[in-house]
Amino acid sequence: MDITIRNNRIIDNAEGISLLSSSGNVICDNNISNNNDGIYLFSSSDNVISRNTISLSNYDGIYLYYSVNNVLSHNFVLYNNLDGISLYYSGSNVICGNTVLNNYYGITSFYFNSNNTIYHNNFNNTYQVWGDLVNFWDHDGEGNYWSDYSGQDLNRDGLGDVPYLIGGIYQDSHPLMGAFSDFDVSLEGETYDVTVVSNSTISTFEFEIGRETRNRIIRFNATGEDDAAGFCRVRIPTKLMNYSYIVLIDGEEIIPTLLNVSNETYLYLYFTYLHKTNTITIIYSEALHLYNELLNRYLKLQKDLYNLNETFNLLSSDYGALSYNYSQLQTIFDKLNDAYREHLMEYSEQVQNLRNLTYILVAITAIFIVTTIYLSKTAHARVAARTKAIEEK
Repeated sequence: MDITIRNNRIIDNAEGISLLSSSGNVICDNNISNNNDGIYLFSSSDNVISRNTISLSNYDGIYLYYSVNNVLSHNFVLYNNLDGISLYYSGSNVICGNTVLNNYYGITSFYFNSNNTIYHNNFNNTYQVWGDLVNFWDHDGEGNYWSDYSGQDLNRDGLGDVPYLIGGIYQDSHPLMGAFSDFDVSLEGETYDVTVVSNSTISTFEFEIGRETRNRIIRFNATGEDDAAGFCRVRIPTKLMNYSYIVLIDGEEIIPTLLNVSNETYLYLYFTYLHKTNTITIIYSEALHLYNELLNRYLKLQKDLYNLNETFNLLSSDYGALSYNYSQLQTIFDKLNDAYREHLMEYSEQVQNLRNLTYILVAITAIFIVTTIYLSKTAHARVAARTKAIEEK
């Protein structure tokens, strides 16, 4: 339990390394060859088998029997007489990043194996797979490299356009068009995983920081048959390199495709070239990153200014219409005001005439009253005088 077996050369044994009912162990960086089985796990779980070279076994390179929840990663399993990797009654294991070459069967899976996740492996064997194959053959949008895959990559993203069929029923939905490689990059106490899918042979991978520029630089060689078409699909953590980058092939800049699967965690670059021994350099420039940020801000300001101008033009157009409407309303108002003044003058004249008529009526009434009183007094005086005359007689 919790044992690490590391940096050993194990040859000419019945079993190279065997675990029986054992968990939590690490088997890594060993060279294991000429044994009946390279690594054998029986009823063992939660172990890690990583970065071992297992070759020339009489039977199986790695053999899991009644074993679950183990991780098999980055092993080279080569030239074994029967199976590269064999699973019996073993489920929920992760098998990734292994190179399984020149075995009779690349991987076999028998008897109620299920939920094994198998991806980013390179398979080139007499027969790639055999047995009960109810497993997951891809993960996170990427599957395995199969040397006998005959599909095409018309959309140029490094993945096959049609699935790789397994046993006529199951499939790797996202087969790789080239071999898978991954590399650890250490920077400021953190380790980052850079992966490459390519039909070239990838070698001499390096990462460095420019002394004066402080640029972050990835460099590797890609070798293939001269003048044949080569490609690389490179996945880089954005914390290691952001989107401001330069890609050089033998010192000449190219424009790669930024694949649409890129996200906040990883950027995916795809580019092609003619094969020879090409030196590929990917540069992250902080100065270029700052320049692009400023450029993006400038372009945003230009867009905002354009939108403001458009808004201003619309407002100007609306203002012109409103000004015209105001002028029309002012004209109508002036006409109404003139008409009102005319009516007011007519009204004033009529009021004055009414007053004059009132004055005349009052004067006539007064005259009438005065006349009536005068006539009444005159009549009364006459009656009095006549009565007096009669009395005197």
